[in-house]
Amino acid sequence: MFGPLAGRVHLPGLSRTWHPGRATRLTAQIRCCSSRPEPALGPAKAAAHSAILQRYIEDHNTEQQVISKLRAETKKAFPKNGARLMVTVEQSTFLTWLVSSLQVKQAVEVGTFTGLSALAIAQALPEDGRLVTCEIDARPAALAAQAWTEAGVAPKVDLRMGPAAETLDKLLAAGECEAFDFAFLDGNKRMYWDYFQQLLRLVRPGGVIVADNVLWYGRVADAEDQDKRTIALRDFNDRLVACTAVTTSIVPIGDGLALCRKL
Repeated sequence: MFGPLAGRVHLPGLSRTWHPGRATRLTAQIRCCSSRPEPALGPAKAAAHSAILQRYIEDHNTEQQVISKLRAETKKAFPKNGARLMVTVEQSTFLTWLVSSLQVKQAVEVGTFTGLSALAIAQALPEDGRLVTCEIDARPAALAAQAWTEAGVAPKVDLRMGPAAETLDKLLAAGECEAFDFAFLDGNKRMYWDYFQQLLRLVRPGGVIVADNVLWYGRVADAEDQDKRTIALRDFNDRLVACTAVTTSIVPIGDGLALCRKL
């Protein structure tokens, strides 16, 4: 790092004269400091750090007011699981950005709940765009319809009530094979691979399928977790990696998104 120097050299920015004989010792100190690992956080500090970082992310992903209002209403109407069943703030802004960037015109969604992700998608569609969204529970769907009307996107949204698998089969039977540019999967976790196979037929080549919850709060990486939903999602991720019909990237946005482009 340092060549042989004769005498003493004054280096600008240093408060004292440089002695060449100290170079080896200084080099060792620099290497020692640069390789020193970051101190490990205890469980309590790690949790606090994670919460602070999440707040920072949310503060720097600004949702439109109508989406923030729906988020608050969902938490109030479904206090037990409302927050968990919605896409996160950063996921909603990402969906809007992605749909807009891909210039999506036709989209399909599995799992509406209170319509927050549908709202994020529909807002990015053109005026003549369409989103077909599948839901089986009438109670959250009523809240969704109200929010879509308030946001002015209701004409773009085609809500299909009933089992999602049946709705997707009906779309295929109606001749809508490869009619969609984009699909969002956020339904029954144990049905993910079945839904994905149907969505592959509905999405055109070059189209994108996004699946939510693929990290499942980190549980997919825990071999001891044998919950049926965890097993199903772990299997889904493994199948995606091996699937030659798409290129896939799993990213840690929210609870994990699998981004799949149909070849």
